[in-house]
Amino acid sequence: MVLDAQPDIEVVGEAGDGAEALRLLARTPAEVVVMDIRMPVMDGVQATRQLVASGSDAPRVLVLTTFDTDADAFAALQAGASGFLLKNVPPEELIAAIRVVAAGESVVAPRITRRLLDRFADQLVPAGGVDPATDPLPGLTEREREVLLLVAQGLSNLEIAQRIYVAETTVKTHVGRILTKLGLRDRVQIVVLAYEKGLIRPSRP
Repeated sequence: MVLDAQPDIEVVGEAGDGAEALRLLARTPAEVVVMDIRMPVMDGVQATRQLVASGSDAPRVLVLTTFDTDADAFAALQAGASGFLLKNVPPEELIAAIRVVAAGESVVAPRITRRLLDRFADQLVPAGGVDPATDPLPGLTEREREVLLLVAQGLSNLEIAQRIYVAETTVKTHVGRILTKLGLRDRVQIVVLAYEKGLIRPSRP
């Protein structure tokens, strides 16, 4: 009801589990899927993974869940979700998040971001001194590598610009080049890549 009341949002379908959602999306075009995580038959992480893998024209996924565990958040983002919010988010924030995701950007609940960063950010690998033979990010300049690590820490373009003393538009250019060079879709995928490449190393399983 909240979404249908918006002039620029149309709810084109609803599903009770991940498998039903995939079947529905096979015949009903959509731009954004608001996905739960814990569902019967097929959970939201598995459904998101299959949906993202279906092609470049797949709808973007915004995960909306009651559970705010680190494992849930990272699993959803690793599966390809463009956003992660809790179900107690105010309606206006949910609406804004859907618009952000539809525009090709990403959004993660601040509470989740803080917890992930509190756990991992102090283990970021320094930008310099990388051995070319084992470089996990070949092709990036030192500045691009520095910007990537700051993005992985959850900083906005403005905060990065203030940190490295350049214009915000310059940071935006660097982020665009990073996405292009690494074949990534958005900032969320930069964070996921940083985890997967060991640029952020979990201190425990």
